[in-house]
This record gives sequence, structure tokens and C-alpha cells, in this order.
Amino acid sequence: MNNKESEPIIDRMFTEIEKLMPSYMENPVDKGIANGNCAVCIIDESGIIHGKMFGADKARQRQSYKVAWTKASQVWLTGYKTGEYERMVFNKQVDENANGIEAPDLIGWEGGQPLTLADGSVLSVGFSGFRGTIDLEIMVKALEKAQSE
Repeated sequence: MNNKESEPIIDRMFTEIEKLMPSYMENPVDKGIANGNCAVCIIDESGIIHGKMFGADKARQRQSYKVAWTKASQVWLTGYKTGEYERMVFNKQVDENANGIEAPDLIGWEGGQPLTLADGSVLSVGFSGFRGTIDLEIMVKALEKAQSE
């Protein structure tokens, strides 16, 4: 899928994320992490980076985007979810430098994952602002809704 085809889906994903966030903010644990100052980074197959920040605290949004970009770029380089890839490196299933990431730069937190579009193309996504498992869930739900429109 080229950028002209993926961009509308990615834009709809951003809209769906914004719709999903209030329900996740009802959980005090998730609200306490970033208080709604979240960010998403999506790298498409052509290497174009798409991003969006949510919330009112620009400094916190910036920090969330830094983490989201780190997650997305690690997925883009490796093809694996964050956390999963780090475990592979530390269990010696993958050489530390196999994909251009040295151990101090690995991000072990969940929240980065490859998402496959209906046409088979893959987006490397990172989300930051809630617990890692919730970051993953939000992105899966956002893609499902974006593709159903």
C-alpha cells in the first residue's frame, strides 16, 4: 500500500484513538500514568512517519511521543512487538545488534507492534500514555474501526 492509500486509514485511526481514550481514562491507573497526554507514532511501509499527540500538557505529550516513536521505530526495524523483541535479545535468540539496536536503546515496554492492514501491508506503530497492554489494545481497536468505515 502506498502513502496515498494508507494515509486515510491512518487519519481515521487517529480519530478512533481520540474516541477511545475517554473510556480508558475512567480507570484511575491509566489516568494516572499520563493524565490523557498520550501520543501515537505510525511508520508505514514506505518509511513515512505519521504522528499525533493528545492532551493539554505539551511537555508530557512530547515525552509520550518520544516513547511512541522509539516503540514504532523498534518495530519498524525488527518486525516484532516491543517487549517481545527485547526478550528475544536477552534470551540470545537474536543477536543484540542484529537490527541496528544496541541493548541500552531497546525498549522493553509493551506498546509497539506491527499491525497488518486488510491489503497485507504492515504499519509499525507505537503508542504511549497508558499501561503497555492498553497501548496495544487501543491501537488494535483503532485499526479495526478505521478499516470498517
